[in-house]
Amino acid sequence: MDREKVRKMLEEQAEYRNDSEELSYEKPDPLLVASRYADERIALIAALFAYGNASQIVSFLDRLDFSLLDASEEEIERGVEGRYYRFQKSEDIKALFIALARISREGGIEEYVRRGYERRGDIRDGLWSLIEAIRSAYPYSSRGYDFLVGRVPSDTLRCAPYKRYMMYFRWMVRKDELDMGLWSSIERRDLIMPLDTHTHKVSLKLGLIERKSYDMKAAMELTKVLAGFDPEDPVRYDFALYRIGQEGLI
Repeated sequence: MDREKVRKMLEEQAEYRNDSEELSYEKPDPLLVASRYADERIALIAALFAYGNASQIVSFLDRLDFSLLDASEEEIERGVEGRYYRFQKSEDIKALFIALARISREGGIEEYVRRGYERRGDIRDGLWSLIEAIRSAYPYSSRGYDFLVGRVPSDTLRCAPYKRYMMYFRWMVRKDELDMGLWSSIERRDLIMPLDTHTHKVSLKLGLIERKSYDMKAAMELTKVLAGFDPEDPVRYDFALYRIGQEGLI
């Protein structure tokens, strides 16, 4: 497809989708839950569990008691007992809640992301800093938890695109009818597209990228192309691309 036609379509879709009515139980999205609270910890939990069926994600998040993030660790353990999502068990949920509760007492999530990001203005450094902080706050490992939280990769270009974290950063940094804009220390222009397999396929079909490997390098390639459309806010096209693929518009 002609690049200019793609740009116009994305502009139209980005404007059309910038509407709070895009978040509903008829169009389920984890941001529907996260946006109710305006809390960086709750938003991160919503983002990290954002895999699988969207309706099931929202249903699971609706059943979580987020007030536990300000409770004692003993209360957290009791409060999440019996909760699970796919292959995350209650022990995994407990570990994440306790880690985020501890991080909030040490300055908060944004502070850890900022420390890494400000080294070079690279949001990936902010991500690695956050993952290390979560791992250090509550040392714990299991199959479900390791999938949920991730690890710092040895190759930071040909690694996974860390879609759920990049989506979280979009929510936190951007401010519009969808994204919450709770943070002020990260520039929108430095965000990386939250690339999942569906967005990757749509981007290939639209001719936005050529890289067929689904990895961080592909996410950065797509971000660079979209920065050609909007240098200050390339990630604003993310939700539009997501809905284009989800609704089969191409």
